[in-house]
Amino acid sequence: MNIGEKFKNSKTVFSVEFFPPKTEEGARQILRTAKKLKELSPDYASITYGAGGSTRERTLEYGELLRDIFDFEIMPHLTCFGHSREDIEAILCRFESSGFENIMALRGDPPKGSSEFVPHPNGFKHANELVAYIRSRFPRFGIGCAGYPEKHPEAVSIDADIDNLKRKVDAGADFIVTQMFFENSHFFNFVEKCRAAGIDKPVIAGILPALSLKQVMNFKSMCSTEIPDALLKKLGEASESDGAKVGLDWAMAQIEELKSKKVPGIHLYILNRAESAVRLSHVIRGK
Repeated sequence: MNIGEKFKNSKTVFSVEFFPPKTEEGARQILRTAKKLKELSPDYASITYGAGGSTRERTLEYGELLRDIFDFEIMPHLTCFGHSREDIEAILCRFESSGFENIMALRGDPPKGSSEFVPHPNGFKHANELVAYIRSRFPRFGIGCAGYPEKHPEAVSIDADIDNLKRKVDAGADFIVTQMFFENSHFFNFVEKCRAAGIDKPVIAGILPALSLKQVMNFKSMCSTEIPDALLKKLGEASESDGAKVGLDWAMAQIEELKSKKVPGIHLYILNRAESAVRLSHVIRGK
């Protein structure tokens, strides 16, 4: 079903994100995690698409496995980078023939080692162009797009970034999933700005349960995400084995506040790990 339909009731939509594994052990881990999450019945699961389309076949393969074996509603990611319009058409035809009904439409990042986004000569420069193409050529797909509570690292300002987001929504996106954030005020301010700009689609809060100080500092450098001093202090004082518990407790507090404000959905960036997702799902579901 179109995932956008899931936001029409009062229940908080709960979703998780997987990434395609690169090794045999990674393949075993994603299947173990999916087995544990199946009984939690997430409303949908997304699966990422590597920079430059590097995981193209694995995104399709593991998307099908997660759907066929574990009965997840799957939303594969699709990016502009490295693809011509003909490539995009062929990929969308494969997604459609495989029975997928939703797409997460993204501009995408350049491959590792490249810092500048250079579009394919016959491709798309921006995610709104990809959204518009999907909506016109494959109208039955539900379409998700990305939002950045602390603005995209390349955007000149948060207001300019909101303008870019509105272009994606106006092009046909059904809902917005945010980049991870560790300070809820950024999310609430972002939603207010979206509404003021005339964006009326559901905005889904993206939450990452931190594992360690090193991990969150890596995310800070990649995504320009603010790490609250209190979280930095707790992670810095935690032993290596206790870092995940600190991150879990922080994410739990975030989710409890988000639920109290009746957010339409919470999306967990689980990094193919089940432990935190299982605990957090009970908070989201109110169990």
